[in-house]
Amino acid sequence: MASPADKGVRLNKFLASSGVGSRRGCEEFIRQGRVEINGKIVIDLSSRVREGDHVKLDGKMLRQDPPLTLILNKPKGYLCTKNDPQGRKTIYELIPRRFSKLHYVGRLDMESSGLLLMTSSGELTEKLTHPRYHVEKEYEVHLDRALEPEHTQKLLDGIHLSEGLAKIDSIHFESRRRLRVVLTQGINRQIRRMFPKVGCNVKRLERIRIGNFRAPALSTGEYQILNHKQIEEASQKAK
Repeated sequence: MASPADKGVRLNKFLASSGVGSRRGCEEFIRQGRVEINGKIVIDLSSRVREGDHVKLDGKMLRQDPPLTLILNKPKGYLCTKNDPQGRKTIYELIPRRFSKLHYVGRLDMESSGLLLMTSSGELTEKLTHPRYHVEKEYEVHLDRALEPEHTQKLLDGIHLSEGLAKIDSIHFESRRRLRVVLTQGINRQIRRMFPKVGCNVKRLERIRIGNFRAPALSTGEYQILNHKQIEEASQKAK
């Protein structure tokens, strides 16, 4: 009887752990015929990679390096992208060049700040971003005017945006103009687009939590590499 090691790992999991994308994204690479195992193009999503196999994506050999994950305290004024045609500052200017292959988990817009996870683990990215996991994201929100009580329920019940019904899962008041907001949806600029619908504009937006990953005591623009125990504890709780 074959041992689990003899059976290998699913091809999409191998690709994701090699840092080339999420499992869903890697499935597309397979379907497109861009992946080879031992010199043969593979399009079967159930294919497995065994010890000693040579796997290539677009002709480039892949290997499974230990995943690397860091937390960045993103400042305002930086884009979540690798390259900007307009020459604006990007988050990759805040980290060493050797980390340039890390992908970010959950975009923050240019004017927002706070916790940003960056990782080479497609599995962790999938766990924190796929809608089926309903991972919470918590933000500190500063408004230009007091939020009226009748508008709070409207935000919780949902507001129609072009993508559909946008809801805030919970709102905690530190004051009427300073709130803590929790989302499980991933609509682009969701908070900044919802509050104007009830007459308030967002002056400051800072993310402080993704699942059970919380922002450590970092100065703006600083990062911290997470060890295996920190990642395992936080990701297990996020299930």
